[in-house]
Amino acid sequence: MPRPLRVAIVGAGPAGIYAADALLKSEAAAEPGVSIDLFERMPAPFGLIRYGVAPDHPRIKGIVKALHQVLDKPQVRLFGNIDYGTDIHLDDLRAFYDAVVFSTGAMADRELRIPGVELDGSYGAADFASWYDGHPDVPRTWPLEAEKVAVLGVGNVALDIARILAKTADELLPTEIPANVYDGLKVNKAVEIHVFGRRGPAQAKFSPMELRELDHSPNIEVIVNPEDIDYDDGSIAERRKNKQTDMVAKTLENWAIRDIGDRPHKLFLHFFESPVEILGEDGQVVGLRTERTELDGTGNVTGTGRTTDWDVQSVYRAVGYLSDELPKLPWDTATGTVPDEGGRVIEETGEHMASTYCTGWIRRGPVGLIGHTKGDANETVANLLDDFANGRLLTPDSPETDAVVSFLEGKGLTYTTWEGWYALDAAEQALGEPQGRERVKIVEREDMLRASGAIK
Repeated sequence: MPRPLRVAIVGAGPAGIYAADALLKSEAAAEPGVSIDLFERMPAPFGLIRYGVAPDHPRIKGIVKALHQVLDKPQVRLFGNIDYGTDIHLDDLRAFYDAVVFSTGAMADRELRIPGVELDGSYGAADFASWYDGHPDVPRTWPLEAEKVAVLGVGNVALDIARILAKTADELLPTEIPANVYDGLKVNKAVEIHVFGRRGPAQAKFSPMELRELDHSPNIEVIVNPEDIDYDDGSIAERRKNKQTDMVAKTLENWAIRDIGDRPHKLFLHFFESPVEILGEDGQVVGLRTERTELDGTGNVTGTGRTTDWDVQSVYRAVGYLSDELPKLPWDTATGTVPDEGGRVIEETGEHMASTYCTGWIRRGPVGLIGHTKGDANETVANLLDDFANGRLLTPDSPETDAVVSFLEGKGLTYTTWEGWYALDAAEQALGEPQGRERVKIVEREDMLRASGAIK
């Protein structure tokens, strides 16, 4: 009787769980069967959905329900609180599995190379998101003294940052935010938020629904300068071929022609303003300098040489996420990704690193929506299964399902399980129930481990 195909997936966010789902739906799942273990650095699964999506977006967090169905399968196990490169290494995984899939995502901030980024009051959007999402490995407080704030970037992350800064703490209280985040936002002094984009409305990367949601708060007045509504031939062509681009442009046009109301917090969306310097005094942010740009006919822009200094006391850089380099794997420093062909990890020699694969943002960079990683996972798994069918996978020394458990316990490692997630989930819901909230997120790692039953 042939044994099941044993696969380790490093990273239990959407990309890793989609890969597990693709394996479960494959012909190999029927014969000889598949056995999948997910290793996750955090005590809880779901990655960016839990620690990157803003708490006032329950619609996106609803994706967790579909991911739950995958992790509920008996062929799948979760080992949480296990850090690849520290607790377990590539050679260890190869001893227990036929193949290893890396899906570690991206949680760091991409570098913005302009003067002043090192000043106090200059923050990465990913760091701020980790704070308001209750990430266990970041500080419990956040400085929110600035009355005027700049957000650099015109993607959905920039909208999240701007919206959280512009909303009141009480507006966010019905969500899952922990007590320390509510207390921090309660004393937030921001009343004026400025979002800056280097190009025009047709080049903004907002999702139409996320953009429109800005205007739903009774406390946020969204303001667009009519002078920033401009299109060239390239912009018009993009609107014609992309419905979402056209919807975003129409929303911005409508906001640009309306009268400014009296909502207390003002949120300005600026286009054709390229950040060139964060201004400082005594090591502290005191302003932002931008250069006015103009369209060149193709949808791109060139600088005009005209600059504006904006009176802001803090700057949030929402210019993209960056993945952490993974030990023992090749790395492309320019893109912050693992080199691959169809999900097969490619070494510097151009050869496929045997039995080693990648999917999600660690493979293609932090672009696209969460659902886009599903196609990524399908391609990676298809090539893994092709290698399996053609005898190109390495043979593990200890493929028995209990061998890796013995290894982890032999090292004295504390790990969480899928059953532990159910316990943690119940504990968070119990914290929210007295307040009529769906849940209150548990923040401290030790508290998460205790609620999961991993420690007493």
